[in-house]
Amino acid sequence: MEGFVRFLVLAKPYFGVLFMQLGSAGMAIIAKFALNKGMSQYVFVFYRMIIATLIMAPFAIIFERKVRTKMTISLVFKIVMLGLLEPVIDLNLYFTGMKYTTATFAVAMCNVLPAFAFLMAWACRLEKVNIRKRGSQAKIVGTIVTVGGAMIMTFIRGPMLNLPWTKANHPSSSSSSSSKNHQDQIKGSLMIAIGCICQSAFIILQAITLKLYPAELSLTALICLVATVGGCLVALVMERGNPSAWALHFDSQLLSVVYAGVICSGVTYYIQGMVMQIKGPVFVTAFNPLSMIFVAIMSSFILSEIMLLGRIVGAVTIITGLYLVLWGKRKDRLLVKSDSDSKQQMTETDETSKKTVQPSQEFISLDVTREETK
Repeated sequence: MEGFVRFLVLAKPYFGVLFMQLGSAGMAIIAKFALNKGMSQYVFVFYRMIIATLIMAPFAIIFERKVRTKMTISLVFKIVMLGLLEPVIDLNLYFTGMKYTTATFAVAMCNVLPAFAFLMAWACRLEKVNIRKRGSQAKIVGTIVTVGGAMIMTFIRGPMLNLPWTKANHPSSSSSSSSKNHQDQIKGSLMIAIGCICQSAFIILQAITLKLYPAELSLTALICLVATVGGCLVALVMERGNPSAWALHFDSQLLSVVYAGVICSGVTYYIQGMVMQIKGPVFVTAFNPLSMIFVAIMSSFILSEIMLLGRIVGAVTIITGLYLVLWGKRKDRLLVKSDSDSKQQMTETDETSKKTVQPSQEFISLDVTREETK
């Protein structure tokens, strides 16, 4: 029984990131379906953050009354930046880029997130890098390979893969040609890439803020509250003169808003902060390829999205680079652990030597005092 409990404790971060990627994959499919039906991405982000705030705030008030620390100007500034970086800027750019591309492409482009997070963590000294060590070399090479894979997905299309289920569900040639005119790959990829930079900055800043404010539920609720205000302002500006964009019916649009607010904003931000305190910010982003695999399979069946060879090659390249980074992190962690064990062993030997030396020193002092008395 103790072994099983120990396994659950060790596996908790892995289960957490797996749940995050499953939730993200489901959100990409549902959100793309709602956006295709004409829902405004700006209103979608606003409604999503309202629901996340309403869900997380009661839990934060009840369970973290004694955990919250005193607010300072610096802490308030960090929370405001957290609320703007990922929930407002990143999500609006991400869903706008998804309108120009596809759900599979948008999720696959987000696989550059670990590379950006690694570089930012290195700059902020949250990630240690020693060029002479094999683990650090793997992390650097993996980062370069990941960015290269994203460039392949963006600029190399390749031949179309005629999958039987997509071919059967293909729309007519006129509709497909009109949809291609709306899919500006370059424009969409740039928006998603800028959003990934903002999300990477959000993850690094969240790791820094949790050291000063170690209340995950309260921090999540405050981030969602700031994002609600910011998302409302963005939606009012972008959808001015279009009151119909705010209409929400009991269909896939409502389902996408509730799902994204509860799973992908409220619960994900909380799990992300919890895992980050155990494994660090780079570990949280290293499992992004899982969501891409889930989305590629589901969107091919559900949305009948076209699969291109260039995207598959770029995706495989991204996965290779990411797991080079993950392997390098494991090597560095084992090296740090061995160094700490050797230092601990040295200190223990020093303490035992001091204990053996002290009695001899006492005998010498006793001999001196006896000579003096004589």
